[in-house]
Amino acid sequence: MGANASNYPHSCSPRVGGNSQAQQTFIGTSSYSHQGFGCESKLYSLDHGHEKPQDKKKKTSGLATLKKKFIKRRKSSRSADHAKQMRELLSGWDVRDVNALVEEYEGTSALKELYLQANLARPEARTLQKDMAELYQYKYCTDVDLIFQETCFPVHRAILAARCPFFKTLLSSSPEYGAEIIMDINTAGIDMPMFSALLHYLYTGEFGMEDSRFQNVDILVQLSEEFGTPNSLDVDMRALFDYMCYYDVVLSFSSNSDLVETFGGNQNCLDEELRAHKAIISSRSPFFRHLLQRRIRTGEEITDRTLRTPTRIILDESIIPKKYAKVILNCMYTDVVDLSVLHSSPSVGSLSEVQALVAGKLNMTRAEEAMELYHIALFLEFNMLAQGCEDIIAESISLDTLIAILKWSSQPYGSKWVHRQALHFLCEEFTQVMTSEVFYELSKDHLLTAIQSDYLQASEQDILKYLIKWGEHQLMKRIADREPNLLSGTAHSVNKRGVKRRDLDIEELREILSPLLPFVRIEHILPMNSEVLSDAMKRGLISTPPSDMLPTSEGGKSNAWLRQKNAGIYVRPRLFSPYVEEAKSVLDEMMVEQTDLVRLRMVRMSNVPDTLYMVNNAVPQCCHVITHQQVSTNQTSPPSVIANEIPVPSLLVVKEMIKRLQELRHTEQVQRAYALNCGEGATVSYEIQIRVLREFGLSDAAAELLQNPHKFFPDERFGDESPLLTVRQPGRCRVNSTPTAETMFTELDSFVAFHPPLPPPPPPYHPPATPIHNQFKVGWKQRVPSQHPSRSFSY
Repeated sequence: MGANASNYPHSCSPRVGGNSQAQQTFIGTSSYSHQGFGCESKLYSLDHGHEKPQDKKKKTSGLATLKKKFIKRRKSSRSADHAKQMRELLSGWDVRDVNALVEEYEGTSALKELYLQANLARPEARTLQKDMAELYQYKYCTDVDLIFQETCFPVHRAILAARCPFFKTLLSSSPEYGAEIIMDINTAGIDMPMFSALLHYLYTGEFGMEDSRFQNVDILVQLSEEFGTPNSLDVDMRALFDYMCYYDVVLSFSSNSDLVETFGGNQNCLDEELRAHKAIISSRSPFFRHLLQRRIRTGEEITDRTLRTPTRIILDESIIPKKYAKVILNCMYTDVVDLSVLHSSPSVGSLSEVQALVAGKLNMTRAEEAMELYHIALFLEFNMLAQGCEDIIAESISLDTLIAILKWSSQPYGSKWVHRQALHFLCEEFTQVMTSEVFYELSKDHLLTAIQSDYLQASEQDILKYLIKWGEHQLMKRIADREPNLLSGTAHSVNKRGVKRRDLDIEELREILSPLLPFVRIEHILPMNSEVLSDAMKRGLISTPPSDMLPTSEGGKSNAWLRQKNAGIYVRPRLFSPYVEEAKSVLDEMMVEQTDLVRLRMVRMSNVPDTLYMVNNAVPQCCHVITHQQVSTNQTSPPSVIANEIPVPSLLVVKEMIKRLQELRHTEQVQRAYALNCGEGATVSYEIQIRVLREFGLSDAAAELLQNPHKFFPDERFGDESPLLTVRQPGRCRVNSTPTAETMFTELDSFVAFHPPLPPPPPPYHPPATPIHNQFKVGWKQRVPSQHPSRSFSY
């Protein structure tokens, strides 16, 4: 079961390789499923005493199937209850209001797709093919020279012998190190550039240059007859790893750290040795490359060449456990992270196994092994291995492993990419999480991140209900920690006898829940007469009633679900699937009943024209814009760090980032998000900015670099590569709010010349020429033509 690290950022689905039992996994797609994270939660166990294995298996499978049916039926009933509540809410709405709500859901759905892509973004790992191309270009650790047309080509004996039968025979006749072999090629028309392209093909599987002669079938046939037809690069590198022909380095592991610093001591102190090739390990890992280069500078490499012995590298097993060595080498040769190698090889009682036994980690899970191997990959600077471990951990996320993965990924040494996948799982499976014991193990920070999301899959009533339960559980833990040690563990302890709800301190409970409750969108709690909300208000946990309970200036009720009917208070509805599907169903039913279907789906207008997607960086919260302002004159030099912690990358990298940003802005998916979120284009822009930053390996805090590159490079003109937008006036950005009636139309004054295409006017009406009509027509006066409105508003 191997996991091949994905070529992010352009791929959104990790590649998984291995045996037939391995299941390919797609993480973070818009159509989320349990199988996407390997979610096989162990919610129940069955024990039937002493029975025959066959009978026990039958009864277990039967009861498990029955319980699964009950759980499935329970979930469907919950979904039906949510749909019923949404239908009751929309029963008194006008069709235009329902249409506005559905459009709001569609805009949020488009934002979620960009959010998921940003979550999956990470720097592209260097593949074997790219590292082999760099190896051929920079000639690391070459051991033989080919002379062709008085030109020297330093190459690697093991790679050419593994890739080409011609070179395998040729190099076997000159086994000494640094041998010079004069090439005599019989194929006509082969010059020095073409010979270099042939060597490049043997290293990478590609010629690396455009030459019409490579399109000539006759020349290719002659080359294949003389040199032979090589297999694919993956097949030949796998064979090189299996047989280790012409190996020139030996990896040894020692528990004595002194041997790592200076080679020496008794050879019996060393554990089992592993063979490898300097060319491969130096091209895949900067750690090994620098180590071998240091040996060359100190003269140790000359001694090995003189004695014709392979170079010995002694590794400290407390840093790189020997049990992971084969996994690391296998990934270097094949780009596949295969953890099954750990269990296929017999145990030899190494130091790492003894340490694992003492620490109680002998039987580690697959995710725990990947976590440990991830740290080794970072130490070796081997990104392909690190991303392969990330994929394995992400595939292992389930209800049972969620807490452990969240805790590990939250640490400074954890993976931010895995942390984003775990939080995504928490948001998507929040309904299942909050009804399990796992919910009470969540930290306040993780819970806060989840309830702040617009994409949390739970109703507001359930969120409020289980947040209060979580707070009560945390309060009981505090009471248990404060009780005397004499009572701890006895029948009189809090854990045994429990605490009644009325005995809980409301003030302390309010203090625990104070960071969380403000993010519960109580305006969207359904049903309207929710007992959970009423109980929370009676206990004083919520002091402010929902906005729809407050009268507006017009004397009506505010509607927090719609932008244009909220009296200045608007909260974006969460993209809760049962609510969304029911709203769409209600709208379809209403539209069938209407007679004028054309006007119901009018183009959604906004107070911001569609051509201006972004605003300035003064907008609050997540709405950031791209405004390229010049550096002030009193500033002597541009800043060298971003957000006081991130070094400014080179100008070439920044231009590549801006180019990538423009590519994303012109994709169909992003354009659709702009169209569905009119007036909130800054939020769309922020999502693609974060995606670009993550693709280039920068922190999210470096968003200012894309929003205002002129601040860091004042002498550069980015031209058409980045949009030049004017600074937006304060108070004109709509973030979860609607402009007041006084400013709604004044904001359109500067855009009077903007005329979108309007539907053709209806045909003129000509009344019949009757005597009465002619008498009235004499008294008619011509109407003064009024100014044609630029745009109209609709929901």
